[in-house]
Amino acid sequence: MNREKDQTRATQGDRGSESPRRSQRAPSPSVKRVVAALIFKDDQILVCQRTRHQTMPLKWEFPGGKIEEGEQPLDALHRELNEELGIDATIGEEVARIRHEYKNGSAVELRFYAVREYKGEIENRIFKDMRWAQRSELPSFDFLEADLQLVRELAEGKIASNMKA
Repeated sequence: MNREKDQTRATQGDRGSESPRRSQRAPSPSVKRVVAALIFKDDQILVCQRTRHQTMPLKWEFPGGKIEEGEQPLDALHRELNEELGIDATIGEEVARIRHEYKNGSAVELRFYAVREYKGEIENRIFKDMRWAQRSELPSFDFLEADLQLVRELAEGKIASNMKA
């Protein structure tokens, strides 16, 4: 038993230098694990608007969704993009990872991946609206609170070098 406690402490206490293997571990059960795609076409990024009937209605977001139990993040994103947009995406590098806590106490860990290539035509299967937007336009959309940090960084060009093909 003591060994288990020591391993837990070592894992939790060393956040700044997590190995890739450790970062694959699931956060605590109260944290919703989500993946999202930054889908690029020329200098534009695809943004999607939630419907009135979804949680946080009419907010804008990047396509993606919840990582299911036992599912790897890349597999989850591939599945979500097929379900939401009807595409077979080639998932690129992880661009950002954000943990956000909402005022109601719920928390989400978001992983954003670049997508520059996909097979099929993008079709709107679940959203109220979808648009291709210039990076500079992103702050004008009413994004989910958890996405705002990334939206600012994209618009300001802070992570632009990671976005080029």
